[in-house]
Amino acid sequence: MLIDVLALALGLVVLVYAADWFVDGASSIARNFGVSPLLIGLTIVGLGTSAPEIMVSALASFQGNSGLAVGNAIGSNIANMGLILGATALIAPLAFHSRLLKRELPVLMLISIACYGLTLDGLSVLDGVLMLLGLVAFLYWLIHSAMAERKKDILAKELAAEVPEAMPNYKAWIFFVVGLLGLLISSKVLVWAAVNIAHMMGVSDLVIGLTIVALGTSLPELAASIGSVLKGEDDLAVGNVIGSNVYNLLAVFSLPALIAPGPVDASVISRDFPVLLAFTAVLFVLGVGLSRAGNINRWEGGGLLSAYLFYQWTIYQSII
Repeated sequence: MLIDVLALALGLVVLVYAADWFVDGASSIARNFGVSPLLIGLTIVGLGTSAPEIMVSALASFQGNSGLAVGNAIGSNIANMGLILGATALIAPLAFHSRLLKRELPVLMLISIACYGLTLDGLSVLDGVLMLLGLVAFLYWLIHSAMAERKKDILAKELAAEVPEAMPNYKAWIFFVVGLLGLLISSKVLVWAAVNIAHMMGVSDLVIGLTIVALGTSLPELAASIGSVLKGEDDLAVGNVIGSNVYNLLAVFSLPALIAPGPVDASVISRDFPVLLAFTAVLFVLGVGLSRAGNINRWEGGGLLSAYLFYQWTIYQSII
C-alpha cells in the first residue's frame, strides 16, 4: 500500500511538470513556424492544461478501467469549478470583463447537458465521435470569435500574453519529446497505483478517479488560475477553468466511449453528473445571470469550495 501511495504521488508530480514541458515545447515549435500567440493560447496551451486528464483517461480506458477514466473527466470538472474557482475567489474576488468569456459560459452549459444526455444509455463509439466533432466545432467557433475580437477583448489579449516565450527549435523539440514521454510514463504509473489502491481499499475505480486522480490532474489549472488572479488577470483565471472543462468533456470524456464503450455506473448518472451540472449552472448564473452577474466574490467562492468539500464527503460516506 505504501509503495502504491508513493507511486501515485510521484506520478502526479511528474505528470504536472511533464505537462508544462510539453506545452512549452509545443508552443515554441508553433511560434517558430509563425503561428500567432493567440492561436497558440487557444489551442496548444488550452488543450495542454488538459493533457494530464487526456493521458490518464486514455491509458485507463485501454487497460479496461473505464470507471477511472469517467471519474477523472467528471471529477476534474467538479474540482475546477468548486475547488479551483472557490479557492481562487477566496484569494481575490473574480470579475468577468471579457465578452468572449461570457459567450463561452452558455456554450459550456449546453455541452455539459448534451454530454449528460449521451451518458444516460451508456457510452458508445458514436457518442465518442459526436464529442470529438463537438470539440472541432467548439475550437472553430472559439478561434473565429477570439480572432475577430483580438484587439479589443481582454481575454484574447491575456491569452496571447500568457503563451511561453519562444526558444531555439532544438530546445523546443527536446522539451516537447521529454514532456510527452513524461506524460506517458507518469500516466502509466498513476493509473497502476490508483487501481491498486482502489482494489486494496475495496472501492471502485470510479471513486478513485472522482477524488484523488481528479484532484491531482487538476493541479495545473489550480496553479494557472491562482497565478493569473495574483497578476490581476481575472478573466484568464476563469477562462482557464471554462476551457479546461470543455476539453475535459469533449476530449477526455470521449476516450472511454471510443476505447472502452459500455454502460456507465449508475452513480455517475444519479449523483456525479448532476453535481457537475449544478456547479456549471451556478457558474453560469454568476457569470452572465441574475444578480451581480460577472462577479465571484469571496462569499460565493467560499460557497463553491464548501459545496465541493461536501460533495467529496458524500463520496466518502458512500464507501464506508
